[in-house]
Amino acid sequence: MTDLSRLIRPHSIALIGASDRPNSIGERTLTNLLDHSEFEGTLYLVNPGKTELRGRPCWPSVSALPTTPDVAVIVVPAAGVLSVAEECTARGVPFAIVLTSGFGEAGDEGERAQARLKEIADAGGMRLYGPNCPGLTNVNHRLGLTFSPSFPHDLVKGPIGLATQGGGLGRNVMQAMERGIGIGLWASTGNEVDLQVADFIHYMADAPDIKVIITLLEGIKDGAKFVAAVQRAAANGKPVIALKVGKSAYGQKAAQSHTASLTGSAEVNSAVFRQCGVIEVDDIDELVDTAWLFARATPAASEGVAIYTSSGGTAALTADAVGTAGLTLAQFSPATLEVLRTELPDYAAVDNPVDTTAAVLSDAALIEKTLSAVAIDPNLGCVIVPIALDYGNTTIQLARTIIAAQKGCATPIIPIWMSDRLGEGYRMLVEAGFAPPRSVGKGIKAIQRWVEHGRWRREHGADEPMTITAVPAPVSTTRSLSEAEAKQQLEAAGIRLLPRTVAASVDEATSVAATMGYPVVAKIASEDIVHKSDIGGVKVGLDNADQLRRAWQDITESVRRHRPDARIDGLLIEKMAPQGGSELMIGVTRDPVFGHVLTFGMGGIYVEILRDVTRRTLPLQPGAAAAMIREMRCFALLDGARGRAKADVPALEALLNRVSDFVVRHADRIEEMDLNPVWIGAAGQGVIPLDAVIVERVDPGVSA
Repeated sequence: MTDLSRLIRPHSIALIGASDRPNSIGERTLTNLLDHSEFEGTLYLVNPGKTELRGRPCWPSVSALPTTPDVAVIVVPAAGVLSVAEECTARGVPFAIVLTSGFGEAGDEGERAQARLKEIADAGGMRLYGPNCPGLTNVNHRLGLTFSPSFPHDLVKGPIGLATQGGGLGRNVMQAMERGIGIGLWASTGNEVDLQVADFIHYMADAPDIKVIITLLEGIKDGAKFVAAVQRAAANGKPVIALKVGKSAYGQKAAQSHTASLTGSAEVNSAVFRQCGVIEVDDIDELVDTAWLFARATPAASEGVAIYTSSGGTAALTADAVGTAGLTLAQFSPATLEVLRTELPDYAAVDNPVDTTAAVLSDAALIEKTLSAVAIDPNLGCVIVPIALDYGNTTIQLARTIIAAQKGCATPIIPIWMSDRLGEGYRMLVEAGFAPPRSVGKGIKAIQRWVEHGRWRREHGADEPMTITAVPAPVSTTRSLSEAEAKQQLEAAGIRLLPRTVAASVDEATSVAATMGYPVVAKIASEDIVHKSDIGGVKVGLDNADQLRRAWQDITESVRRHRPDARIDGLLIEKMAPQGGSELMIGVTRDPVFGHVLTFGMGGIYVEILRDVTRRTLPLQPGAAAAMIREMRCFALLDGARGRAKADVPALEALLNRVSDFVVRHADRIEEMDLNPVWIGAAGQGVIPLDAVIVERVDPGVSA
């Protein structure tokens, strides 16, 4: 990864296109640098039509500057960007921020201009940020390389780093500062002609002033770079919280038109996030609430949650949310219970959730004594204080007590402000850095993400770094191997299969079946036909030669009727799978971002109905096969539920690992693979793929 220090904390900056025309991009950027930043380095202004701006000298070109700047901020119109980029590379400028729009997001002509911009930068060794972006905002060091008029209003320093592609949603997150969030650095990378979100995640992973990383993604262009970046963050103990748009066809279309991003498969993106420990969220509120909880505290081994409130209904509502989220209400220690029983009225609830009742309205000191006791209980991971309403002085006292109690303990206290009336108590909590979630559901969702990530770190902290297979350039031509050829390759890779032979005639078929023993399966043998059963190309459970002869006639007639163009090699005669067992599926596809992805789940007809599948990128890491199997909702069916025989899970783990090894060895040619169904027997009986499809890449210069 490139060291981005000179971009994020430059000693010298050239603003190319600096202007005094009100509200122009050049004027706004200049104003942010001169009036609202605390930049102590050298600022060069470049405008061929000016000799000075705001009392500062103005140079006609980059080549005329007295020294080479660390960063060139380019705000000239799109038609002039390429020539300015050439000047910058000729001068040896290491970084350029292109704020100008009109490139990859603006159709074919813009795409060609963007490609040329990349060529110019690459030839001169200059790294590009943008184009079509709002710039770079370093809040912790108060530097705004941006035209945004909001820059001077969003300057709450803090331990969160933000990396986005789009500017609007990024600014939306920045404005969460209004409720106490501190964001130290915001990179909004736009079209990502060169530098990507992943580059800034990697920088933040090592940045001493950043503790938590947020990212909003419209697309991921380089899967390997993204994986390396988030794994760097995980290795340094920094959680990455991601909101990925483009989960639906509508969202994908919008994302592509916005930043020309590759949105990728939502299922694959989510699987990669889970593998890497990235915390995926569903909306901006959840993103902010979750990030700030992580910024306040690292998840502890103690996962117990306490609820503290003065409203019985609120206590029940919050307890329901805790249970629904799969969280656990803590058991208070004897010392905590003693304080609560001594201080609160007999009719108060003290066993968690704590309902102080309206007693606190007449004796505000009760809040301080009892909340402090709960907050230091050793069995807790966090304390939730849902505040149902703004109740004037009582709520102000509660806010004071929350603030004081938090100073005395490491366990995070999470006030949830449920009322639409944002009174003085809310303001006090915001100023103290609590950033209260605005509903019980949002608060609990953040806690759930926080607790789950703590588990992930404890379980996966020592895992080997994840790698992915290469993503070659797409090809227009592929070919499907015949089932016989596919199975031959799998058998050579050490995968157990049933006896089988391709018979070219009905007499050969009956002879083969007699040798291997009935019952058998007969399937059309043709590399032109992938979905054989759809056209009557499969007959199962054939118990004798007469049944096999009828099957031969039925299959060949049906196939000729449906696919008269198909090349037929005969029938594949295969031994029937043993009685009993279950059907599974194993599939491999090549994702355009993350390479080969293995999908595993219930097979046969159930894969489409239940869609109970798990996914991992290849190669599988140690332990991944076992984890995939146990993540299935239907795992109980393999584990002996309701008196069923336990399935041969160790053999299944071995098969998944052999499939991974096979695909990785042939990663350059394999596009897809489908083993469905895969038969699994009881413990000791093994696992056998019953059908196999392999789709290979075909080099356009080589005849298939």
